[in-house]
Amino acid sequence: MISIANQIELRHLTYFKVLAEKLHYREASELLFISQSALSQQIKQLEGILKVQLFDRTNKKVYLTDAGSLFYKDVQQILNKIETAVTNIKLLKMGNTGQIRIGFVASAMESVLPDVLKLFNSDCPNIKFQLDELNNADQFMHLQNELLDIGFMRSNHLPEGFINKRVYVETFSLVLPAAHPMTSKKFHNIAQLAQEPFILFPNEKSQLYYQQILNLCADQGFVPKVAHRSIHAPTIFRLVENGMGLSIIPTSLAHTDNPNIRFIELTNVPQKTALFAAWKKDNVNPALPYLLDMLPTV
Repeated sequence: MISIANQIELRHLTYFKVLAEKLHYREASELLFISQSALSQQIKQLEGILKVQLFDRTNKKVYLTDAGSLFYKDVQQILNKIETAVTNIKLLKMGNTGQIRIGFVASAMESVLPDVLKLFNSDCPNIKFQLDELNNADQFMHLQNELLDIGFMRSNHLPEGFINKRVYVETFSLVLPAAHPMTSKKFHNIAQLAQEPFILFPNEKSQLYYQQILNLCADQGFVPKVAHRSIHAPTIFRLVENGMGLSIIPTSLAHTDNPNIRFIELTNVPQKTALFAAWKKDNVNPALPYLLDMLPTV
């Protein structure tokens, strides 16, 4: 008896993935260089093999069913593993030995990550990097779906099956408009700015970091008035420059060519922000252990 898995071909998964992402038969068929009718036939064939409906179809729209959404997550991992396997074979033929996929928040590239990559490249020159700047939440999702091998994030709240290691600790810094009356000489504590609006990282993108900021302010007897939220330093700097609030950032990000903002490092508070490396316990990439050996311990 032929199993369901043996009936499914790679093209079925590829066609399904593209349609699941586009949710539009014409757009998906154009990307796949096949006709809409051929795509529809292949999807119906896949649904027939699985004996489940993957898409809800109306005259104008296409939706994933619950079964389709579940299947999409698994198909992502399957196709990613195939792509990684093909890439590794190509690298091997070129005289290389593999690649490692790394996610990172922006401040990681301004602090610990360059030294780690330089050391790794020196010791393992035949292992290539794929680098993606992602927020904490997206890194976690990519690690879960095995689209990343390791992430550098400001969170250590991970479920069972993950490992994390603290690799860097640093102070916070205030970001102010250049013309702001507060100066380093006048500054004693952040309570002096309690009435100012603040621009902070979104809570849902970095819960640990956000809570540290709240604790920092709470220690000085106030709750910050959050006027705007952004996770990107250049955006924060622009908002501060235009008088839309102050911000608190990791000190590793406290540099810019923008003459319209300046920084005050918060050296007199107990709170510091940590950067963590995180990876799946059952990750099978043979390159990962080499990188883990080079991570600093703080």
